[in-house]
Amino acid sequence: MDSQILVIFGASGDLAKRKLIPAVYKLHKGGYLPEKFIVLGVSRTDYTDEEFRNNVFEDSDFLDSNKDADFADKLFYQAIDTLSEESYSKVRQKLERLGEEHHIAPNYIFYLSVPPSLYPKIPAYLAGEGLNKQDKGFSRLVIEKPFGYDETSARELNEQLLEYFEEEQIFRIDHYLGKETVQNLLVTRFGNGIFEPLWNRNYIHHIEITAAEEIGVGSRGGYYDKSGALRDMVQNHLLQIVALMAMEPPNSTDADAIRNEKLKLFQAMRPIKKEEVSQYAIRGQYISSEVDRDLIKGYREEEGVPNDSTAETYVALKFFIDNWRWADVPFYIRTGKRLPAKATEIVVYFKSPPHHLFINEQDFTNMNNQLIIRIQPDEGLLLQFGMKVPGAGFRVKNVEMDFHYSELTDAEVPEAYERLILDVMKGDATLYARGDSVEAAWQFIDPILEAWEANPDIKLYGYPAGTWGPEAARKLIEGENVSWRTPCKTLTESRNFCEL
Repeated sequence: MDSQILVIFGASGDLAKRKLIPAVYKLHKGGYLPEKFIVLGVSRTDYTDEEFRNNVFEDSDFLDSNKDADFADKLFYQAIDTLSEESYSKVRQKLERLGEEHHIAPNYIFYLSVPPSLYPKIPAYLAGEGLNKQDKGFSRLVIEKPFGYDETSARELNEQLLEYFEEEQIFRIDHYLGKETVQNLLVTRFGNGIFEPLWNRNYIHHIEITAAEEIGVGSRGGYYDKSGALRDMVQNHLLQIVALMAMEPPNSTDADAIRNEKLKLFQAMRPIKKEEVSQYAIRGQYISSEVDRDLIKGYREEEGVPNDSTAETYVALKFFIDNWRWADVPFYIRTGKRLPAKATEIVVYFKSPPHHLFINEQDFTNMNNQLIIRIQPDEGLLLQFGMKVPGAGFRVKNVEMDFHYSELTDAEVPEAYERLILDVMKGDATLYARGDSVEAAWQFIDPILEAWEANPDIKLYGYPAGTWGPEAARKLIEGENVSWRTPCKTLTESRNFCEL
C-alpha cells in the first residue's frame, strides 16, 4: 500500500475520538497500515500536536505499550477556521511539511467528520489549494451520511462535490456496509450452489428485513426530530441491504460491477404512489410505558423533541421489485426505536411445497422454510425446516440448523470503520455508496415523505415502548400463518416476547 496521510476534519469531535482514531489504531496494531503513514487532525479547537494526542487517548488504554506510543507519534494537528477559505493554506502547508519530514508522497484522504452543511464548502476550499489534484499522488474525499435530505438536496450535493472531485475520488461511507455479515450476503448468495438457484420468485414467498433498537433517541432528540426513522435508517442502511439481497450477480467483484447492479436494483423498485402510502407504509412513535418496573419516557418527552412532534420512530414498508427475478414477491422492511430487542436480521421465507401432505400436523402449521441471516448481534445464519419426529405416523416438527460467526475462533472480525477506512486507503470503493445510487434511493423514499408531510389524515400510530411497534404493521404481511419473525438477542431464540 502506498504511503499516505489521512486528514480528519472535525478531529476534535466525538466521532473521530470514539470511532475513527480507534479504528486506525487497530489497523496499526494489526499491521495493516502502510509503513509511512500519518493522521492529521483538523478542527477549530486550538490544540498543539501533543495536546491533540493527549485528547485522543484521554481515558483510554491505547498508550500501554511501546507500540501504542509509536502510533501516537503518527498523530498531528492543525487548527483552522473551517469556514474560512484562507485558513486552508495552513492545511496545505502542514501537509507539505509533514510529507517532506516523513518522506511521504502527496497521497491524501480527506475525511469529513463535520456537519453536512460543510460538505460543499470544504471540498471547494481544498480545491482552491490544489489538494484535489492527482498529478503527483491520489486525493480522496470521504463523507458521512446524510447524503442529502431528499432527492433534490442529494442531487445538489452530488453536483457540488463533482465540481471539485471526480466520482472515483468520492467515498460516501455507510458503516452498515462495513459489517462483516453484510458483506457476507454476497458470498451467501453467489458462492453457494444450494442458494442461488432458489433465489427468485419461483421459490421465495417474501423477504423481510428488521433493524430493531432497544434504545430511544436519548440526547439526539433535536437532530432526530428533523430526520425520523425513514431518513435515518431506511434510505441508506436498509435499502443498501435490500440491494445486496436482491441485485443480479455482478460479472466480477470489481467495485463498479457491484455498484452497477445495485443501481439497477434501485431503479427496478416499484414506486409507492402518494395515494398508496397509507397502504404500504406504516409509521409509529413510541409512547411512555412501564418496562420491567421502570417507566420509559415517550418520544415527545425526550430532550429536544417538540410536544407536537410527528417524527416517526418506527416505520414498516411493503414494496415490490419489478424485474424478472422478483416479480410479485413482496419485500418488507421495519425499523424502530424502543423495541423489545436489539437485532438486525434478514428472513427469507421460501414457498410451501405444492402439495401439503403434513399441513394438519399440530407442530408444523407453518410450512414455510426460513433462512435467517443475522447481521447483529450474535452474527450468523439459521435455517429452519421440517423433520419427522421419531415414532409412529408422520408427526412433523420445525427444526433448526445454525452457524455462528463466533465459532470461527481463529478469525478476528474487524469493526465496520476498520474495514471501510482500510478500503479507502486501498482505493476500493466496493462498500461505498455511489452518487447515482444515492439519488435513486431517495427517488423511492421521497413520495412517502411528501405524502406524510402533505396529508394529515395518514395516521401516526403510537406504540408503547418495549413492544414490537404498531398493530397496523402486522397487517402488511400477506399469507396464511405468516407474520413478522420476532427476533431476540440470540439468533436461535424466537418468541412472541423477548427479555429486555
